[in-house]
Amino acid sequence: MKLQLDRMETPLGTVLLVWEENNLRALDFSDYEARMAKLLRQHYGDYELHEAPAPANVRHALTAYFAGDLAALDRIPVETNGTEFQRAVWSALRMIPAGQTRTYGELAQQIKRPAAVRAVGMTNGANPIGIVVPCHRVIGANGTLTGYAGGLARKRWLLEHEGALAPLLA
Repeated sequence: MKLQLDRMETPLGTVLLVWEENNLRALDFSDYEARMAKLLRQHYGDYELHEAPAPANVRHALTAYFAGDLAALDRIPVETNGTEFQRAVWSALRMIPAGQTRTYGELAQQIKRPAAVRAVGMTNGANPIGIVVPCHRVIGANGTLTGYAGGLARKRWLLEHEGALAPLLA
């Protein structure tokens, strides 16, 4: 599979954008490039990355998001491989509005698999399209910030940026 790679500066550091045609296939932080490569291998097997500018609509939407237009992420087309279960979880993540959070249990309920809380957590952690498929909006059942592939400091920043952290601290 031939994929395109672009790099973009954000307030959280450089992000890697992997895309094909107009669909974003992966987004990760440059300091987690090895993790991204592992996820790409898991999802696509052998692949080639070629440096090329990401589609303008993707770059504009990410720039708008970081400038405060939180709904801009919804305008980015994504495509992922993965099992039917994984795609259901990632789809449910995209339905969490900016400024809100969900627990792993709530996501499991949403996809009609209430006993699959652990599997939802594992799938959340294997999300190849960080930020745009907003796995950072998932918190622990007790309201705490749980792990985030980009680091808890970035997760905290994203939730503060979206206005979701204040209710957690109340």
